[in-house]
Amino acid sequence: MSTKVLIAAIIVFTGVLVAPASQAQNDQTQNDQTCDKGEFCVWTAAQYQGQAKRLDLETANPSECIPLGLEGRSFANRLSRDVSVYQSETCSTEAEFTTYPKNGTYVPDAYFVIRAITVWEP
Repeated sequence: MSTKVLIAAIIVFTGVLVAPASQAQNDQTQNDQTCDKGEFCVWTAAQYQGQAKRLDLETANPSECIPLGLEGRSFANRLSRDVSVYQSETCSTEAEFTTYPKNGTYVPDAYFVIRAITVWEP
């Protein structure tokens, strides 16, 4: 076997092994439905589908309005704090809003589009 053929075979074989692994990683990132304890997770589609965003107490200051930068349609509150979800990006109470209890509230199809949250003090 010539050196060129051997190198070509190695490149093709390596590409076959690497491509599926990287594709699986991308699929997991885009379709990740998990929400760990200590996180508030929101998805852009119902049933925990679509783009996901995760917040925890390091990234979400309690008592502040936190715009999500996306339009959430399902979410899970696994924080140790109650969370209010808002239709308005400014946490306005003139639009729809609701508070959900801590430690494991799951909403697979939100009653309104979620654009911001407030994490409450304990």
